Amino acid sequence: MNRNKPFPKQTKSDPSIDQDKKRMHDQEHSMWNRRSFIQALGLAGGGSMMLGNAAISASSPSPLSVALSQSENDNILVIVRLRGGNDGLNTIVPIYDYGTYANLRPTIRHNLNDLINLSPDFAIPDYMSNLESVWGDGKMKVIHGVGYPDQNLSHFRSTDIWASTADTYVEPTGWWGRYFEDLYPDYIVNPPDIPPAVQIGSLGNLIFKGTETNYAFSVANPDILQNVAENGTIHDVVNLPECVYGDKLLFMRSTANTTFLYSQVINDAYSSSNNDVNYTPGELANQLAIVARMIKGGLGSKVYMVSLGSFDTHAEQPDSHQELLEDLSNSIKSFYDDLAATGMDDKVLSMTISEFGRRPYENGSEGTDHGAASPVMLFGTGLNGSGFVGTHPDLSIWDDNDNLIPSTDFRDVYSSVLTDWFCLDPSVIDTIMLNESYENLDLGFSCEILAQDDFSDFNRLAHAPIYKNDQPFIELQMPNTAHVDIKLYDILGKEIGTIANEVLFPGRHTINVKSNIKTRLGFGQYIYRIYVGGQFYSKSIIIR
Repeated sequence: MNRNKPFPKQTKSDPSIDQDKKRMHDQEHSMWNRRSFIQALGLAGGGSMMLGNAAISASSPSPLSVALSQSENDNILVIVRLRGGNDGLNTIVPIYDYGTYANLRPTIRHNLNDLINLSPDFAIPDYMSNLESVWGDGKMKVIHGVGYPDQNLSHFRSTDIWASTADTYVEPTGWWGRYFEDLYPDYIVNPPDIPPAVQIGSLGNLIFKGTETNYAFSVANPDILQNVAENGTIHDVVNLPECVYGDKLLFMRSTANTTFLYSQVINDAYSSSNNDVNYTPGELANQLAIVARMIKGGLGSKVYMVSLGSFDTHAEQPDSHQELLEDLSNSIKSFYDDLAATGMDDKVLSMTISEFGRRPYENGSEGTDHGAASPVMLFGTGLNGSGFVGTHPDLSIWDDNDNLIPSTDFRDVYSSVLTDWFCLDPSVIDTIMLNESYENLDLGFSCEILAQDDFSDFNRLAHAPIYKNDQPFIELQMPNTAHVDIKLYDILGKEIGTIANEVLFPGRHTINVKSNIKTRLGFGQYIYRIYVGGQFYSKSIIIR
């Protein structure tokens, strides 16, 4: 329940309580790092399975691909993840209520003479001066108070919520993963010629994960991507020692190199372009410089995600926050100057995200603790002017956890980008957004909603592997009567046999894989591929 609260007294914390909080905080980060490490071991989203004896052919377009082709939209989105929970109040300073702000933050506040006014009501710290020209050129918008109800204060869980869009239950897929899963239903067998998305860092993030795979070409850090971009491979397989160790290293490195299906197309795009500006050294600058070359080189990926952090500023915030925000502002300015050199700046929208904001008041360690509402910043010529969107949270009204109350749902931002930047039909967006409807924000760009087709009436096949009593089944939900052909392949692409080849009526069908294949199957991972109505669908299945 919302309520007015008095400002807390600024005192040093009880050491025993601080230690307990620190142990819980470190434990959570340990969980996050383990998941990221496991994803990194799998070289997440790097490749796909090609079936050696199967006919690989273009399949019928999904409703999403039809929507994209009819919109003739070549816009690109760059997601800038501010990892760790950015302090929004010290990024976009509410000078209209400076007295309250300063009283809440006696140690870490920005002084008025250290601020650059973007408007009479809001300012940025002077070390973000590069964004002053971005704002002046009409290439920046700020969305106030972005968050969701009953903010979860765990890094791990809140990051998943922002990635999946589901805040009341655990959803294993991300909003971009569902987007690409609809666009490429046969991705595991017949992937597109270009990577749907490129992700640097944040390997544990769900944002590009579908039910079957991660749809982003993902690398742990920009150095790996730099190597791929410059050489077309991840690892050197030439300069190795001539010994047993060298032979084993050659095998492992060659396997990793071939796992990355898109290494060559990334290398081609990178090699055919240059950076036309000098980027200031920094974690984000390095990533955006690579992304700029891939965009300018015509890679064709729709979405990129880069990462900067950590913004988890529990202690000694002023110096670390300044370093991060300087990198952000310098990198954004250079990135758009770089794109503008080839006239591509109007096709690229950048958007910051962070799992949560920080508390309105400082703690006893010159820092801030996990909070709620925080601004989302948008950058790009396509915004058609700078400005503010929404209402800033009231600094004097907090929730039961002493946090600011969000005034804009983060899913409103996602839905608006899909609707007005990518020009997708609302019925397609409903599927991407888990069949929930959200408010459309005026972000400065718009397009005509598709009127040629009604995608809400499009009936699609639903399918999934299920397991009963250690037996593998394929469950189908048929939208209409159709002839269905299902074949099984091993992980090397060899056809094992036919699971089903028959006419199925509308409704749910459960097919026993082992009894239908009529051949002995060893334990392990296989792939089934469905052909129905001119469309291929594929997923992996475990045989126990």
